[in-house]
Amino acid sequence: MAVSHPPEHPRQAAQATRQAIETVFRMESPRIIAGVTRIVRDVGIAEELAQDALVAALEQWPAQGVPDNPGAWLMATARNRAVDLVRRRERYARKLAEVGRDLETAPAQAGPLEPADPDAIDDDLLRLVFIACHPVLSTEARVALTLRLLGGLSTAEIARAMLAPEPTVAQRIVRAKRTLAARAVAFEVPYGPDRDARLGSVLEVIYLIFNEGYAATAGDDLVRPALCEDALRLARVLTALMPEESEAHGLAALLELQASRTATRTGPAGEPVLLKDQSRAHWNQMLVRRGFAALARAQATAPSPAGALGPYALQAAIAACHAHAHSYEETDWQQIATLYGLLAARAPSPVVELNRAVAVAMAQGTEAGLVLVDALTAEPVLKDYHLLPSVRGDLLERLGRTDEAHAEFERAASLARNERERELLLARAADCWAGSGRGARPAESASCEGA
Repeated sequence: MAVSHPPEHPRQAAQATRQAIETVFRMESPRIIAGVTRIVRDVGIAEELAQDALVAALEQWPAQGVPDNPGAWLMATARNRAVDLVRRRERYARKLAEVGRDLETAPAQAGPLEPADPDAIDDDLLRLVFIACHPVLSTEARVALTLRLLGGLSTAEIARAMLAPEPTVAQRIVRAKRTLAARAVAFEVPYGPDRDARLGSVLEVIYLIFNEGYAATAGDDLVRPALCEDALRLARVLTALMPEESEAHGLAALLELQASRTATRTGPAGEPVLLKDQSRAHWNQMLVRRGFAALARAQATAPSPAGALGPYALQAAIAACHAHAHSYEETDWQQIATLYGLLAARAPSPVVELNRAVAVAMAQGTEAGLVLVDALTAEPVLKDYHLLPSVRGDLLERLGRTDEAHAEFERAASLARNERERELLLARAADCWAGSGRGARPAESASCEGA
């Protein structure tokens, strides 16, 4: 039964309906694309058919009301159009005629008008992850395509997540879909050596999806829980499929432990809450226990007992150090610095070095950490990375170099795309200015005063 809108508020009702459509589509589009890809065997066409379903909703729902199960409505509409497309092609090509007959006889495809069962579509999502991570695509293209198809991220959000220019990411996505179609890549979960070869890319993609939900690169919200839940679910499905794969368990452990803090990462008004200020009593203990268990499985399935943990398991071990500490002050920073050293050896990157610098500053002193951070200021890949000046500003502030810290926090704020992060950084810049004894800030920075 459709929901009727109060006739006395047609404009508000239309706006509410449009917002409902956009919200539902953002949540359901990965499942719709995955389900339709199983029919048309082309992710590009599947994405277009999902968009067609969105247009149909925009046309029909304002007049007819939002259906009781909007996700199933969108799925059924997209699937119907996919079946129509395949049947039209049957008349022109023998291969597509065979696909059409399969659709008519396969039990999973019986009754295209039936609402999709969200619990039965996980395998389709996993197939979509593996097809987006196919070896015919570059690593960058695999990550970008999967974030687009499964994370529902915009091109701009993916560009920020990958520290890459937006036009470059847009080109990667278009070329990736063309390549998959041209190579007729099968919509299936690979097995044997092929699956092992593609696992690293799959893990990276799931991790990036989680990170986008844990610390959104843009927008008004710092945290996007739906993305975290999608990544967690994919990681759990992956560990079930690959119970002997240490890094799959390592990634699952990392995500479980980080997700345990999600509720405490923002305050009542959505403002960021730094790790040292978070209430550990409100960390989700069920997720902490799941993280510990997954980390134990990662260690048990590692190739050898010592020093063999992969990058995700090492990061999970770092997250476990935080989870074990009863307070920020009791954190074993020396152990964390050691683990970051192992991680830098296994998977070197400027971002890992930046995180290691923070741990070193806590374990060995602020000056020691600042030396490592200063060495990263010439890294091209970090040129527009707002966390580099943010970390440097924090260390400078601890050393009493408030003028320099103020400049670094303002630079970090100018680079931040997330509004909540920008507000926090501007507030820290203002605190530095006040701490320098200069009182009110200069006129050219007045626009930042209210942030």
